[in-house]
Amino acid sequence: MDTSTRLLKLLSLLQTYRHWSGAELAERLGVTPRTVRRDVDRLRELGYPVNATKGSPGYRLGAGATLPPLLLDDDEAVAVAIGLRTATASSVTGIEETSLRALGKLEQVLPSRLRHRVNSLQQATVRVGAGGPRIDPDVLLMISEATGRRERLRIDYTSHNGAETLRDVEPDTLVNWGRHWYLVAWDTDKDDWRTFRVDRLRTRTPTGPRFAPREPPDGDVTAYLSRQLSTGPWTVRATVTMHQPAARVAELVWPGMGAVEAVDDNTCLLHLGAESPADLAWMVTSVGVDFTMTGPPELVDAIRALGERCLRAA
Repeated sequence: MDTSTRLLKLLSLLQTYRHWSGAELAERLGVTPRTVRRDVDRLRELGYPVNATKGSPGYRLGAGATLPPLLLDDDEAVAVAIGLRTATASSVTGIEETSLRALGKLEQVLPSRLRHRVNSLQQATVRVGAGGPRIDPDVLLMISEATGRRERLRIDYTSHNGAETLRDVEPDTLVNWGRHWYLVAWDTDKDDWRTFRVDRLRTRTPTGPRFAPREPPDGDVTAYLSRQLSTGPWTVRATVTMHQPAARVAELVWPGMGAVEAVDDNTCLLHLGAESPADLAWMVTSVGVDFTMTGPPELVDAIRALGERCLRAA
């Protein structure tokens, strides 16, 4: 094995695991520990931050000031290429051009067999649906960094009805749900969990003091957000008795459509909301399960009108 091939093999090994002993690397490469030390020095000269670990002597690839070339196996390269293609239709402002540049660099060095796999997927895929509100990537980065450092955020927030407030929050999780981005955070003024649409907020700098992590709301951020979206500040809200077990109904409703609550082995409650009674009537009937509804009156009227329309059509 010549020096260049051995350096690539060494780099590939260092990118695979967090820590290698000198003896392990020497055995894998079929060389002496002294040769490993020389090769590590060569990688450092090329800009790869190979750190010597203390305690159990060995080597670890660290983070550097610049991004050196990465070695990817076939599956990793295809996954990155697909991710970059998907990002070209992102709702994050400016990410499309950056993704295209990175994708162009990657596809230029992809072997033909891998390029064919990526292009085949692209040609066989049609993207449907309008994009959501545009998000400033700097806002996402500030929120994610504050979340990672467990630092409070001060945000200017505009509610669905246009009211503007200054909020002091402890960010927990960013959620990309459908066409929207949401921040699930602890609101220090409300002393409770709250959900914020990221396209409606502006972050202030600097960030606030550190905070201790809390248990996620409802034990699951996704379940909490689903409940918030289904029973949030909608114009019309209702609770409908569904004549199927809760597990069955939960399989039929889409994420964010409604919150399912078990009643007994054969029935459950579906809590949901919408902008209009007609929208709510469509949502309830789309589940495809027999149901009983007692109100609100405008929803009962909308269900009756929908049923009469369907009968006339039949």
